[in-house]
Amino acid sequence: MTLEFRSRIPSPATDGSPVLVLLHGRGSDENDLLGLADHLPADWVVITPRAPFSGLPWGYGPGFAWYQFLGGSRPEPRSFEESQTRLGEFLAELPTILGPKPGPLVLGGFSQGGTVALGHALRRPGGVPLIVNLSGFLPDHPSVAVTPATVAGTELFWGHGTLDPNIPYELATAGWERLEQAGAKLTARSYRMGHTISEPELTDLIGWIRERTHR
Repeated sequence: MTLEFRSRIPSPATDGSPVLVLLHGRGSDENDLLGLADHLPADWVVITPRAPFSGLPWGYGPGFAWYQFLGGSRPEPRSFEESQTRLGEFLAELPTILGPKPGPLVLGGFSQGGTVALGHALRRPGGVPLIVNLSGFLPDHPSVAVTPATVAGTELFWGHGTLDPNIPYELATAGWERLEQAGAKLTARSYRMGHTISEPELTDLIGWIRERTHR
């Protein structure tokens, strides 16, 4: 596989169950978001890839990163591009993990992972119809455009903390405005929390996925 990963694949697997590919944040690894599986419906498939870059050279600790962060809403262009390429290859390989009858794909992540998931959606319109961004931002990168064409065929869930000290809430509201102006099918949710995933946010997310996958 192009990326190391962990997974929770129910046994026996249920045909048509949602497949959640969840991307971790900066300085973390594939074990982090796998813990969310315990709070999700038991028949959902959860796959958590590891970002391709070591976080150590960029000062992010012993974990991994999807890109070098330059400040504001700017990922370093080359590392962001490399992660997007590797992620696209990983998603193309999913049938070898899941077998012949995977359910609807949901691509999402937290912090850096949410930013990468959102970037993937805008680079490949309609490629993954359901995108989740938890406490990430809209990336300022040459390959990412927000237009009616790039948001077509995709539904987005974006949750963000109003007290987030790492990725300010203002970046979320700015991203929401741009997406809505382009006509995106966006579900934007604010939570009184910092840079984390809260129980109310997770409850809202599960409901949002159930409404769109009927599972």
